[in-house]
Amino acid sequence: MNSPLGLTQVQLVLIAVGALVVALLMSLGVRLWMLRRRDARRVARVTAGSADYLRNVLVPDGNGGDFHLDFLLLTSRGVVIIDMRDIAGNVFGGDQMTDWTLMDGPRRSTFVNPQSGLYDRIASVRAALQDAETPVEGRIVFTRRAKFPKGLPRYTVMLESIAAEFPKLGAAELEISVAKYRPAWARLKEACKPSPHFRATPIAVA
Repeated sequence: MNSPLGLTQVQLVLIAVGALVVALLMSLGVRLWMLRRRDARRVARVTAGSADYLRNVLVPDGNGGDFHLDFLLLTSRGVVIIDMRDIAGNVFGGDQMTDWTLMDGPRRSTFVNPQSGLYDRIASVRAALQDAETPVEGRIVFTRRAKFPKGLPRYTVMLESIAAEFPKLGAAELEISVAKYRPAWARLKEACKPSPHFRATPIAVA
């Protein structure tokens, strides 16, 4: 039986299925675009005060292995390691605690205190720089989806506060301030390699 448009039922079904597929693909495309845009904003915020940066790299740990680094920044204060954490809920952690607790509504989970891993990464970056005169710092950066009701532990900052931690300088002033770190930074870049461990989850690659 033909429809008023002269189409068979099979043709109508195929058109409906095709329209549904197109709608799903468009929805997926919009979501991917939004995720990429959000990621670009985060990258811009993290790297705003840097003269150069590396993202998602591995640095040798000195024992035949590697540490994953979300960001390495060359700043006026030296080299800065950024450990990104995008988790939702209330975080309860302290400098002396082995595990930190995440409370998200009725759900409760724990993860290893990220400070210890940050200290190991700092030591590995210092070794790769081959320059004791280049300062190395680290920060564990949480997005606004996380809340710290008891206050932020040491070396922990919120994403929106990163600019205050490492203020943006003018291009000329920044280049003058990092010039003395450039040779060590070049050695660090040579020592690093791309990481397969993209940190899409909050607790990965200890």
